[in-house]
Amino acid sequence: MSYENLDLKMPVESEDYEECSSFVVYSIDAIIQDAMDTGRNKIVINTNLKLGIPMENVNKIAGPFIEAWVFEVFNESLEDDENRYDLINVEAGERLNMADVILQFRKTRKWSSAVTGHVDVKATSQDIKNSGKSPNITSFVRIRSAYLQDTDYIFVILSIKHRVFSTKDRETAMMMGVMEVVDFNAYDLKYLAGGDISYNPALGTGQIQVRDIHYVTTQKRTTWEFCTMLDRKFIASKKGYGQWLEYAEQNGWIK
Repeated sequence: MSYENLDLKMPVESEDYEECSSFVVYSIDAIIQDAMDTGRNKIVINTNLKLGIPMENVNKIAGPFIEAWVFEVFNESLEDDENRYDLINVEAGERLNMADVILQFRKTRKWSSAVTGHVDVKATSQDIKNSGKSPNITSFVRIRSAYLQDTDYIFVILSIKHRVFSTKDRETAMMMGVMEVVDFNAYDLKYLAGGDISYNPALGTGQIQVRDIHYVTTQKRTTWEFCTMLDRKFIASKKGYGQWLEYAEQNGWIK
């Protein structure tokens, strides 16, 4: 039976999904921008290396530092007495979770009073050409199943661009590495233009990738349209329809 003739489970998002998505992305933008505007965009890395951290390989260690910085920035906003962003909960994503940080905001909705955003942090270097240009986002099966389990799933990619420089500590005469956040971009994966999303069949069930994380465009679509787009990219790969059907049956995508 062909893909078009299958009786697939069709996820339908809430009427206010687009509004909630925009609210979450706007709030993330505002929180990160505030950290940069107030000078909280530097990570100081102290080592006992006289020549400082190896600049040519700094991109290999940047990811965990940037993820930790992002979590602290959101946590500081949560603990802010003014709570300007209606942030009510911040959690670090557990190991193997698709998200690095999970945020919950206060928002009046028809059936609830909160909205949740799952944030995947991607670090790219300003100093290294093509650093992190086409990152793996998550596995095809996991993200495809996530939108079926939660039709209002908001998965935000937070791209952080940084630069690194060294400075000498006057007291110890040791070199300190400074990782400075210089730019960022946040967007809902579901609204990423089809041409900006690719499927890499390597690694397990394959990886969803962003072709160029520094230059993306958005396109509004439903959850169902997003799922079928992912399906077609998978089927067009070398894994083909037979492998897709096997995953669909294993993960309950077919009625």
